[in-house]
Amino acid sequence: MPFTIAIDGPAASGKGTIARALAQHFGFAHLDTGLLYRAVGAKGGDPVAAARGLAPGDLARDDLRSAAAGQAASRVAAIPEVRAALVDFQRRFAGGEPGAVLDGRDIGTVICPEARLKLYVTASDQIRARRRALELGADEAEMLRELRERDARDAARDVAPMRPAEDALLLDTSEMTIDEAVARAIDAARRAGA
Repeated sequence: MPFTIAIDGPAASGKGTIARALAQHFGFAHLDTGLLYRAVGAKGGDPVAAARGLAPGDLARDDLRSAAAGQAASRVAAIPEVRAALVDFQRRFAGGEPGAVLDGRDIGTVICPEARLKLYVTASDQIRARRRALELGADEAEMLRELRERDARDAARDVAPMRPAEDALLLDTSEMTIDEAVARAIDAARRAGA
């Protein structure tokens, strides 16, 4: 059975960076599941139709890392029919050999509840806003407001709310360097049998 690592947490916590590093270290495939929702939101029109018709090329758009795409992703992710259309894709990806790392908001709780390792990566609101502002060249106060709005929406949605799985290892990256956070995640994966 492939080794699956589920990484959840809020935006700009470091989960994507950690997920990519873990995938590279262990030779696993990586899926940033947020890109699926960003692509659906960025396509516009009927979100359910966009989710059902999502193609690999849609994940290569240049605008998927923008703040607007992130907000659109959070809105369409609250639609049950959109989520249902993307669940099978994510589960098939997770089942690939020799293993997979998926990062998102509901990987350990909904998509891959049987993952061998579940991490919930977080950081303080202020740290996350600073990181996102530096990444996007945006205003830190505006980023803080947007992150808090998005966190509230993602945690309060009826379908697959953002929360740590009961058996997830909490990794707070607020005071860690990237290398420290990655090292802790690699150590946790090794202890889980990767």
